[in-house]
Amino acid sequence: MSDLVKEIEKRRTFAIISHPDAGKTTLTEKLLLYGGAINLAGSVKARKTSRHAVSDWMEIEKQRGISVTSSVMQFEYDGYCINILDTPGHQDFSEDTYRTLMAADSAVMVVDASKGVEAQTIKLFKVCVMRHIPIFTFVNKLDREAMDTFELMDQIESILGIKTCPINWPVGCGKNFKGVYDRNTETVMEFKAANAGAKEVETSYFNIKDEEARTSLGNDNYEKLMEELELLDGACPEFDQDKVSRGELSPVFFGSALTNFGVETFLAHFLKMTYIPSSRMTDKGELDPRSDVFSAFVFKIQANMNKMHRDRIAFMRICSGKFEAGMEVNHVQAGRKIRLSQPQQMMAQERKIVEEAYAGDIIGIFDPGIFSIGDTVCSTNENFRFAGIPTFAPEHFARVRQMDTMKRKQFVKGIEQIAQEGAIQIFQEYSQGFEEILVGAVGELQFDVLKFRLLQEYNVEIRLETLPYEHIRWIENKDVDMDKLSLTMDTKRIKDMKGRPLLIFTHPWSIQTVLERNEGLKLSEFGNAEM
Repeated sequence: MSDLVKEIEKRRTFAIISHPDAGKTTLTEKLLLYGGAINLAGSVKARKTSRHAVSDWMEIEKQRGISVTSSVMQFEYDGYCINILDTPGHQDFSEDTYRTLMAADSAVMVVDASKGVEAQTIKLFKVCVMRHIPIFTFVNKLDREAMDTFELMDQIESILGIKTCPINWPVGCGKNFKGVYDRNTETVMEFKAANAGAKEVETSYFNIKDEEARTSLGNDNYEKLMEELELLDGACPEFDQDKVSRGELSPVFFGSALTNFGVETFLAHFLKMTYIPSSRMTDKGELDPRSDVFSAFVFKIQANMNKMHRDRIAFMRICSGKFEAGMEVNHVQAGRKIRLSQPQQMMAQERKIVEEAYAGDIIGIFDPGIFSIGDTVCSTNENFRFAGIPTFAPEHFARVRQMDTMKRKQFVKGIEQIAQEGAIQIFQEYSQGFEEILVGAVGELQFDVLKFRLLQEYNVEIRLETLPYEHIRWIENKDVDMDKLSLTMDTKRIKDMKGRPLLIFTHPWSIQTVLERNEGLKLSEFGNAEM
């Protein structure tokens, strides 16, 4: 087996998704802790510990204790090279999360044991199902009072429509949480938290049939566990690796990321149940990751990760072959050859220069402003494209005005940079230039981020005037005369940064009215992703 194939086969790339506050970023930290990537894990809200989470790097994330951007981290564990994509759970950042899921081969869904399946989890889960990627469930926060475990399993199955197969099973919860039982080895892992969960914990194992199990767990806990296991064996589907790989069966693990209960066990099982980076579809057919052809696509652009340098990084998911620093590639969308400079791998904000990377890896490339989300780069003698990433329809709109007109240049640069990252979308009045800028966002919190970042990173203060529009449609007709369209009172004509005409509406019924009044008019909910 060639070195290229060996390197690619040890790669695992997954995204962590969940509702806000289910413990997603904390789980990411603990996985990094076990992988030796960090020595001390920082609790997100940082009450008992004085550190912030490694994957929350943006100033606003540290202040609010939430993730607002997707972070990318890599570490080695047990002979595997693991790439983790930590995504924002907050619904206002679902577009960034959606793009990140395009770069992952599998997803880990974190569920809060006391709250069960929440709204944002459902949204993100649908994206995973659409891509048919394996979904693993980590039921978190068992060190607090939790829902009945069977009820929780039933909720995941009925709300998300996926069968579950518990790999282990919790013994108690809250103050009575004793550990987890591994169904395969028939052993109980008893856990003791260490140093507010910031260090790896010592674990004691004992067989469920030994007298020690009854003594350690306590008679009542032991009897309850035996009853539940009997029920479980009768009601639960058998583990089936093929169904897991197709995203039809979700293996379930239990634990507490904050106190390190069950995290390493989850990681070890996860690595055995996942495969090498998946093949990707191009406009010329399917591409095997082990191919000698180098290829990657841009799924995220982030400006000003380093405030000292005002830089801009394009995050690429390598889909096939091997990347070497300074290599020349074909930038398909631009139709020219470019050299990929300053390649880096991330630990959120901290970065190291990479000499080489393989299919499955995520690298950050210095971007002088040439890349867009969805762009394909490949070996110089090749010319194919990966499927594009669609643009989400914003649901909130605002007019942006700068407070100091002397800072026009910084204002335009800042707002364009943030828009190219995909956090917001910029529109203009149809008949005007850049004097009147409208911004659209999937969630209102993105307006706060826009305001905060323009001030922090570009020293530009803005005032946002929210608009009543909630629905947007791109006009698909090529030669439509916008001035001649018969519109309702609550409809506004605008254009996007590519000059494409759009309509925004206050009420959903206005869309139908406009279609009826203008025969032959074609409206689309998404800004189409080109192949």
